[in-house]
Amino acid sequence: MHIKLVQPKMSMRPMDTIIKPRMAPSLALLTLAALTPPHHEVTLADENVKSLDLLDCPDLVAITCNVDGAARAYEIAAAYRRRGIPVVGGGIHVSAVPDEAGRHFDAICVGPAEALWTDILRHAQSGTLRAVYRSTQPLRGIDMPIPRRDMVRPGDYLYTNTVAASRGCRFKCDFCYNSCDYVDHRAVNRPVPEVIREIEDLGTRHILFIDDNFIGSPDWTRDFLVALRNTGKSFQWNAAVSADLLNHLDLLDLMAETGCNSLFIGFETINPESLVSVRKSQNRVERYEKLIDEIHGRKIMINASLVFGLDHDDASVFRATLDWLVSNRIETMTAHILTPYPGTRLHKEMLSAGRIIDTDHDHYNTSHVVYKPALLTSQELREGYLWMYKQFYSFKNIARRLPKNRRQMAPYLVFNLVYRKFGKTTALLARVGMLGWLGRVARRIAYQMG
Repeated sequence: MHIKLVQPKMSMRPMDTIIKPRMAPSLALLTLAALTPPHHEVTLADENVKSLDLLDCPDLVAITCNVDGAARAYEIAAAYRRRGIPVVGGGIHVSAVPDEAGRHFDAICVGPAEALWTDILRHAQSGTLRAVYRSTQPLRGIDMPIPRRDMVRPGDYLYTNTVAASRGCRFKCDFCYNSCDYVDHRAVNRPVPEVIREIEDLGTRHILFIDDNFIGSPDWTRDFLVALRNTGKSFQWNAAVSADLLNHLDLLDLMAETGCNSLFIGFETINPESLVSVRKSQNRVERYEKLIDEIHGRKIMINASLVFGLDHDDASVFRATLDWLVSNRIETMTAHILTPYPGTRLHKEMLSAGRIIDTDHDHYNTSHVVYKPALLTSQELREGYLWMYKQFYSFKNIARRLPKNRRQMAPYLVFNLVYRKFGKTTALLARVGMLGWLGRVARRIAYQMG
């Protein structure tokens, strides 16, 4: 069969440029390609890179689907189904709301595809596709293959050095997809030697780990970092971790020793009551500054993820949060308007309370107010969110947050100025085919200045 794997066009937030949807290829689709037996022909179509050809004639189409790309995914599926070409839907939104998604695809894959993809292909070839494929066995790390990066064209993306060493997270925060019914609440790690082999095969010394939580299984992380150190090679890497990293300072030592450049951390809010309201049990506001000091003390930068519009947030939250970020010299910040993703516990609670005011999936990208806030108006929340970005990345606050470690200065300025402050200008380079060059420069800076 000829199998076409499709990534629909991403929605854009006010601060995004065309670099955002071309940051990295979909590892979900490249993983499907790796799971596909070699006698099938596989092609990759990313609408963020190139316009889709909807008049071609593959034997099977598979579409990965996030909530803010769902409407477009359904349009693409309809275009192929009208011509009798079967379409399979998967991805986090499909798994979260299978009843909705099932109306738009010939078949849907709920949860990890590793144990299901072979059956889907076999049934598609014989014309016996089932409406729903749902794994009944827990995902194992040994089932997760190395993605088919050979399918990615050089220069299409800023980064192709992304690695998923694990899948899942043990926490169940209300606003996260981990609170959905379909989720197996475990962190599943790949075998350490397999991850090391993938890293060495990349041929780069700069790695972006895209795990939901790089310390989801602390013992595995410890074993992996020791193995990374034992390669005898120097790397620079980035990852996302939970705020309970403070309980594992030995891991933080290993991170610094093996070349960790920065950590993405979901602080979410500096309001303790708001953390309790969404069951963010791993976060303790009173321990934030200690955690920041420990990370900075090891010359590692921080990207703080924050959520505004929680039920205990009033209009003072924006100024208070900005002051906290600046006083702690947080290097980068990613802000979100609280978004009750369909299928999550938060969405169910808000829907039951009549608080959902916008059901347009395109607006569920954390930059729109789609529910009734408790202590803010929708306008106050939206304007405060935009104000936070403007103020945090102002020249004044970029200067006030300059890292004390001079070796971090170059990557700090590249992100704050080149990517954020002057992102629209930088995006012009991507438009003229220089995205791959930008990626090489960014990796070189990260490696040389780490």
